[in-house]
Amino acid sequence: MRKARVTKDATNGVLTRLREICLSLPETSEAASWGHPNFRAGKKIFAAYEWIGGRPSIAFRLDPTDVDLLLRRKEFFTTPYGRGQWVSLRADGRLSWRLIERLLDRSYRLVALERMLALPG
Repeated sequence: MRKARVTKDATNGVLTRLREICLSLPETSEAASWGHPNFRAGKKIFAAYEWIGGRPSIAFRLDPTDVDLLLRRKEFFTTPYGRGQWVSLRADGRLSWRLIERLLDRSYRLVALERMLALPG
């Protein structure tokens, strides 16, 4: 039995949902950098959707302690450019959107300005 290949078109639903969550936060925007979409709080990137090793993934900017804890789970891996501040989630399997939302919130709060955090989201 052949395993179905995951294509970029097949994961558009993941990007659509990720975009919806990220852009619902105060003063966020989407920009394309390094060949993939990333999400910014003001001018700082807090999340990215990219293909690494031929697989779709979501990258989160987190506290190093959170990165270490998440790396104990098989669906997470070290983001290649992260320098210990980023962790990525493989986005081609079953996803827990509840967890993703919590991680996006943490990531956003890590880089957002105080005034942005005070705005209704």
